[in-house]
Amino acid sequence: MRSIRAAAVGAVTMSLALAASACGGGSSTGGGSNDSPRELTYWASNQGASVEIDKKVLQPELDKFEKETGIKVKLEVVPWSDLLNRILTATTSGQGPDVLNIGNTWTASLQATGALLPWDAKNLDKIGGRDRFVESALGSTGVQGQDPAAVPLYSMAYALYYNKEMFADAGISEPPATWDELVETGKKIAEDGKWGLGAEGSNLSNNIHQVFVLGKQHGADFFTADGKPDFTSDGAVAAVKQYVDLMAKDKVIAPGNAEYAQNQSLSDFAKGKTAMVLWQTASATFKTMGMKDDEWGVAPAPVPSGAPGAGTHTNSMVAGINMAVFKNSDNVDGATEFVKFMTSDAEQKILNKAYGSIPPVKSAQSDPAFNGQATSVLRETLATSAAALPQVPDESQFETAVGTAVKELFADAAAGRPVTTESVKARLAKAQQQMPTK
Repeated sequence: MRSIRAAAVGAVTMSLALAASACGGGSSTGGGSNDSPRELTYWASNQGASVEIDKKVLQPELDKFEKETGIKVKLEVVPWSDLLNRILTATTSGQGPDVLNIGNTWTASLQATGALLPWDAKNLDKIGGRDRFVESALGSTGVQGQDPAAVPLYSMAYALYYNKEMFADAGISEPPATWDELVETGKKIAEDGKWGLGAEGSNLSNNIHQVFVLGKQHGADFFTADGKPDFTSDGAVAAVKQYVDLMAKDKVIAPGNAEYAQNQSLSDFAKGKTAMVLWQTASATFKTMGMKDDEWGVAPAPVPSGAPGAGTHTNSMVAGINMAVFKNSDNVDGATEFVKFMTSDAEQKILNKAYGSIPPVKSAQSDPAFNGQATSVLRETLATSAAALPQVPDESQFETAVGTAVKELFADAAAGRPVTTESVKARLAKAQQQMPTK
């Protein structure tokens, strides 16, 4: 996902969704049909700088699909702030689209509703087979050991983007590779209304992505091996405190960022107000905001040692967008054909170029467009130092509960209230209490 997801939906809503036995698409049987073979509805996620930009990217491709197949696709681009709630409402009402984009971190939770068409070997063969896809992308398509509940569409990873002019003005020649270096760099820049690092403190999913990665660096996963919440371990507490301390203690993030949730940190970066951002596939957005490619640089996100890798050297979650089909679609065959079209080599190159993301289809990655400044770091990160968020049914509640805890801690920091190890642990304990009990 290029836009960071803002999963503003509570555990109660998800619990209702988990109780649903059938869901959207429109089939009167609740089990899927081909009653409406000439049309599809498609909920696309907001990948570009605006909904209107997404429509301009997608509509020509949908028109191409209609010309090839005779199937008309009704497009709705849904903002990230609304998408998860819209999907959950569809799972409980039984009225939703035929095909939809979902954040890959939601896949296991939505899989548990029974809402989505399973991509078993037979269905995967209809779109060219499992082997077409990069294995790391398939790792975020549902619970391990079960058939995937979705198909990878766009792959992304976090990287550190930096403003070259702001670095040069501060006498900084290289991007930071460690967190200590990032703080040192940020402090050199944070003066006269300029700040070192941007953040989206009110964006729950962005909060989760950042603290999950820091958790891995501290040896914590936020869930036990058997899928139970483990939010108050020493590593989890240290990860959250380190992230919030970038504002509270280190003073490299502006207090106003505590209220950011709609990509304002990217706007600040493009305007020269903030020197660095940790973001997924930001290059296309920078261009729409008026930045030239030579005005920014990109480097791997920091790790304590300065050398990204696996385990405690992880520096990104496996980010991305999956494509799913509602099980009770009234055009199951057409929906499958549409997924095949969108994951074809040709469309993967067109769409991922437009959004600055990486194709999860192996053969499409060979295009030279994915070897430039904007994407080479992302490809390397996905291949060597990214980890999938826990693929557990309670993942969406985790995003909401812990993401909110981090949001509240940023609000404390912005207001000048102390952020201590004890206060962090108390917030995380409250978040863990909000998780469903088995």
